[in-house]
Amino acid sequence: MATESFDHPFLNKIRTLGLLFGALFLVLTVIGAISNPQQFYQSYIIGYVYWLCISLGCLSLLMLHHLISGRWGFVIRRLLESGARTLPLMVILFIPIIFGMHNLYEWTHADVVANDPILKFKSPYLNETGFISRAVFYFVLWIGMTWLLTKWSRTQDETGEPGLKSKMINLSGPGIPVLILSVTFASTDWVMSLEPHWFSTIFGFIFVVGQALAAMAMCIIWVVNLSDADAFSEIEASKYLSDLGTLMFAFTVLWSYVSFSQFLIIWSANLAEEAPWYIKRGQGGWDIMAVALILFHFALPFFLLLQRAIKRRAALLLAIAVLMLVMRYVDLYWYIAPSFSHGGPVGFHPHFLDLTIPLSIGGFWLAYFAMQLKGAALVPLHDPRMAETFAGEGH
Repeated sequence: MATESFDHPFLNKIRTLGLLFGALFLVLTVIGAISNPQQFYQSYIIGYVYWLCISLGCLSLLMLHHLISGRWGFVIRRLLESGARTLPLMVILFIPIIFGMHNLYEWTHADVVANDPILKFKSPYLNETGFISRAVFYFVLWIGMTWLLTKWSRTQDETGEPGLKSKMINLSGPGIPVLILSVTFASTDWVMSLEPHWFSTIFGFIFVVGQALAAMAMCIIWVVNLSDADAFSEIEASKYLSDLGTLMFAFTVLWSYVSFSQFLIIWSANLAEEAPWYIKRGQGGWDIMAVALILFHFALPFFLLLQRAIKRRAALLLAIAVLMLVMRYVDLYWYIAPSFSHGGPVGFHPHFLDLTIPLSIGGFWLAYFAMQLKGAALVPLHDPRMAETFAGEGH
């Protein structure tokens, strides 16, 4: 079985390249921030939310695994734990958003609020103190759940204590609805309030599903590239790529369903405070991006992942996973970037910071992820559920 720690050439390569590219794109980002601070903050919130979603998606899938004990979960459990353990890094990377609140959120301007009855009504919730206080609460909650789950998991590796299994299950049960609720509030604070007149009750759940989809795509990429590792060879991890592909298919369908549901409800209601959100994203080049989302975030992966043969071919599944990660960024960009028009001309005007910031954050995120993954065995060592599952008694 696996050793107490894990090392692999791909792991070391990602750590080195992540730090290198993170630093390189950070230099370009600093240059852009100096020349255009407003654009920096607008691009930063998109890049930051993208990588935070992957971290939170790993946490959500980790708790789902503990509840249902599926075969797929034991294959990617260490990947999910490592992804969730990047949340302390995301706390540090949240600091620029605090400093850029006045550049991002119109409800932080007292003169605007004073002349806007809607913002004045929402001010008990939408205010700087509440924004920061809730952010602290979210991160304490998320990191706390991550710390407990990963601590118990690694203690289980060392001691094999049977009771730890129940602890992880008992935390994950209430943890999933708590995570969904907290992500709903966080997405409202950080994304929906960019356009504070607009609202959608399904908005938060769309983010929850997108997070799970992005995390699953990330895990598939890692499983394919680590498939020759001894620990994966012993459990024949490549046999379970089809399970991972099926889950990615399920999250793709669910994302499409909730996204279309939001559109259908808002568009058919045709209310003055809701419909303009989609009108803005249906013109000026954003309509082309919307069509791209339909084609490449739903239609193409949907039909490809229906094929069992494709899900069993590592190279093809890897390509689909990479496509999904790219389209997750396109989706967030389509959601967030048009928010900054503030009643002005609506149009698709990309900036080089829209690429350098997510690439810089991504480089550091991947390097930190690789360091976390190296600190423990690649698969759980003494979880009693694992032997039962791989013996064919679990699903």
